[in-house]
Amino acid sequence: MILVTGGAGFIGSHTVRALAAAGEECVLLQRRTAEVPAALAGLPVHAVRADIGDLDALLQAGKQHPITGIVHLAVTLPWAGDGSDPIDASAHSLEGYLNVVRAARAWGVRRIVAASTIGVYGFGTPGALTEDMPLALAHTHAIPTFKKIFELLGGHLAAETGIEIVNARISGTWGPGGHLPDPFFAAPSILQGAARGSEPDLSGLLAPAHADDALDLLYVRDTGRALASLQLAGELRHPTYNVASGRATSNADVIAAIRAGEPDFAFELPVAGGRPQSWLDITRLREDTGFEPEYDTAAAAADYIAWLRAGNER
Repeated sequence: MILVTGGAGFIGSHTVRALAAAGEECVLLQRRTAEVPAALAGLPVHAVRADIGDLDALLQAGKQHPITGIVHLAVTLPWAGDGSDPIDASAHSLEGYLNVVRAARAWGVRRIVAASTIGVYGFGTPGALTEDMPLALAHTHAIPTFKKIFELLGGHLAAETGIEIVNARISGTWGPGGHLPDPFFAAPSILQGAARGSEPDLSGLLAPAHADDALDLLYVRDTGRALASLQLAGELRHPTYNVASGRATSNADVIAAIRAGEPDFAFELPVAGGRPQSWLDITRLREDTGFEPEYDTAAAAADYIAWLRAGNER
């Protein structure tokens, strides 16, 4: 039985579906309710109300259910400008991670798959990004900063406790249930405009979008499958894996994929010129789990548009 923290969320819900498809029961850790979300009804899923910051409540989940593995996707980060004390917020974030490992040790869990991010690589390095590349230590944003901290902390705790802690560096993920707008890349907002037959609203992006802006984009249904494969693999030879498509997808590629099924979609973006393209190498993931993405950009675009047109907001 696999505990998925953040299991009712965007990536978490698709991970739960992938685990269920592989024959696993899942326990969702949720802060607000002990009810299984309607979207996951009918699956072998249980829900426990607890916050990773509350160790006693977290441990209670293991008393209710025989937890054998953990996929850790929930995280509390000290966001600048949210009004919280940055020191206290940082302590709370670290304590939540430690509590997950404490619970794993108490339950005798063999493996924790913990979400990291493509952001740890920074931006501007062209070509394939591999897990062995050195990472810059400069602080740029709370997400990659704390993910680097968790990766290092996980390595230490794995060595000291014997628990296998696997870092999953997740690439740009998009699809049903995702962020609209996503502040870091334009693809979800472009798809939403196509589904609604309107001009895409890109005002929520942190930077202006260009046709040649590119990122390793993985459709969320594939992201869930990849994370499930890391949890269920019999043997993993590395502590860190890229969870990605293994290719760079530009905004122009996304627009072309939309037009393959929506010829009247006339949206255009300016070209910046000279933008380096990078992507995450997924050789390790392929070799150790057999994972291959099922959705190319055209299939992802068609599936997401159909999802949005079925009445789903995001």
